Amino acid sequence: MARLSFELHATAAGSRARAGTVTTPHGAIATPVFMPVGTRGSVRTQTLDQLAELGPAIILANTYHLLVRPGPETMRAVGGLHRWMGWDGALLTDSGGFQIFSLPGARTMGEDGAEFRSYVDGRRLLLSPERSIEMQQAIGSDIMMVLDQCIPSTAPRAEAEAAMALTHRWAARSLAARGDGPGALFAIVQGACFPDLRRASADALTQLDGFEGYAIGGLAVGEGRAQREDLTELAAGLLPAARPRYLMGVGTPLDLLEGVHRGVDMFDCVMPTAWAQQGVAFTSRGKIDLRRGVHVRSEAPLDPACPCPACARYARSYLHHLVKCKEPLGWQLLAFHNLRFYLTLMRALRAEILDGTFAARYPGRRAELERVDVDNPPGRHPRPASGPPRTRGAFEVQVSPRGFASIRHVASGEVMHSVNPPDEEAERLYVAQCRRLPRTLAAVDAPPLVVWDVGLGAAHNAMAWVRALAARPDHGPVELVSFEHDLDALHLALANQRHFPHLRHEAPHRLLAEGVFARGALRWRLVRGDFLATLAEAPAPDVVLYDPFSTAVDGPLWHPDALARVHAACRRPAELFTYSASTAVRSALLAAGFWVAHGVATGPKATTTIALCIDDAAAADGRELLDQRWLARRARSSAPAPAALDAAAAAALDARVRAHPQFAATAGA
Repeated sequence: MARLSFELHATAAGSRARAGTVTTPHGAIATPVFMPVGTRGSVRTQTLDQLAELGPAIILANTYHLLVRPGPETMRAVGGLHRWMGWDGALLTDSGGFQIFSLPGARTMGEDGAEFRSYVDGRRLLLSPERSIEMQQAIGSDIMMVLDQCIPSTAPRAEAEAAMALTHRWAARSLAARGDGPGALFAIVQGACFPDLRRASADALTQLDGFEGYAIGGLAVGEGRAQREDLTELAAGLLPAARPRYLMGVGTPLDLLEGVHRGVDMFDCVMPTAWAQQGVAFTSRGKIDLRRGVHVRSEAPLDPACPCPACARYARSYLHHLVKCKEPLGWQLLAFHNLRFYLTLMRALRAEILDGTFAARYPGRRAELERVDVDNPPGRHPRPASGPPRTRGAFEVQVSPRGFASIRHVASGEVMHSVNPPDEEAERLYVAQCRRLPRTLAAVDAPPLVVWDVGLGAAHNAMAWVRALAARPDHGPVELVSFEHDLDALHLALANQRHFPHLRHEAPHRLLAEGVFARGALRWRLVRGDFLATLAEAPAPDVVLYDPFSTAVDGPLWHPDALARVHAACRRPAELFTYSASTAVRSALLAAGFWVAHGVATGPKATTTIALCIDDAAAADGRELLDQRWLARRARSSAPAPAALDAAAAAALDARVRAHPQFAATAGA
């Protein structure tokens, strides 16, 4: 039969998620699919009977490790890996590129390949594109990978460009080495965190004839979650729809959901078995760390929704005991459970794509996968005397090498104010740009200025306003309204005031205790709950500090419908400030009726966004409005509209953006 075929069955409405079938000589693979990792020819701790019960259609093995031991001669002598390990399903092999990357002190790179010393006997080995293909053919791989040069995703541009070019040359050599031999071959898109390099890599590789599929490599090696998701979406959209797409080495269950949402078909990661060894399990009750003392006497099952042996036969207390004693049985039980969780998740996502419910189910499933031990949330138990808690609920304290602290959302990896000191960024972005504030400071008898703080978080933005007003105690009346559905971030920051000195003030303590803080002409109150469900409880705003997490975490708040509700609630004129400068967010603001302008630069961002609730360009008060040049760049964007929109909604949004009077007003720009 042919090396590989791919049939696409459905693409989810309102998403790029796809369901298909990859057919190989060792069977059909329903996608999207997670591939358990069997690095050296075994999925760690799992027997073949256990794998048969789990039912993966494909597993992954590693060329580098099998080249070192047992080597190609032995592999050919035993008839290949399928026969040797007794595996009847499909087999994908990584080329060894990541292992080259992970051993920088033990290898020498060159045009020919990577020369390194064997960790078994110290002999010198050369892993070249040709040697990698030879080894993968000896293994008997159904899907082989080209040898690539993987580098840190945050590497400088010159290094990223050189590695990408070398990867392209090696890809051509890998194709030539494969020739008419067996085994499908996937190319690997590189380019680090540079979107234009990712485009160039996808373009170069898709022009090489002969690849049966394409992988996205060089991610999850230094970049943040939001950047990884953006680059995944970009790269996936550049690859042929008629070929399978594989995101290499990523990651958590939430990562898989986000990758599927962005059009990826295949995934692998060592996390299910590696984290099991550390006592971490993924469950319907959130991610559970069985090393924690709270489980010492717990008789609860690990996951009441799971029928696997770890959940059906043993209490959390026993699993905790096995983990603390480093008993291999604990690792084996948790690895089986985690692999089952991953494989069950992927089957559920495929079913939702096929029955048309993926987009509707996506926000709720994302929230489920973000959870951390809902039965025993971190931070709600007595803490050791060594210091304040560093985690609470979904959040943890992160201290920058520069000395300032931020709050990190653990499940997503997103960090509140991650690059600059948070207080400086809050003042620069959400206070200094406000044209209404100076008038309020001078207008004692004016009506109250209403400020909406959307996404209270650790209260950096709100406290920046409190400080600005305190510097002018004779200011006019201000009503500051903070919206928040999860106060754990603020509680955590208050418990770590050494790292968050902006909270050494009476205001946040009274806000949490009483729901309101009043001082002079300032009244600051808290509205708890979902913002879209509670915004009607607040008076119409003059200023909006729009600071939810990214679209990956707080997607509904960035939807055009949500922004339209904010626009409808605003007085005229009103100002909205947000850190995002993405084309999709700006498009949603324009479609909602705002006039949109460039905001101040902050950290690595060359610009942020100001949205104005006004009626004409004259009311923009000198702001630098987006003009026809931006509209032209938007037309070239790979993500001009929010990913949650289906084709019809995206087309309608596009029409509203292009018809916005702002662009007629800036036609001469």
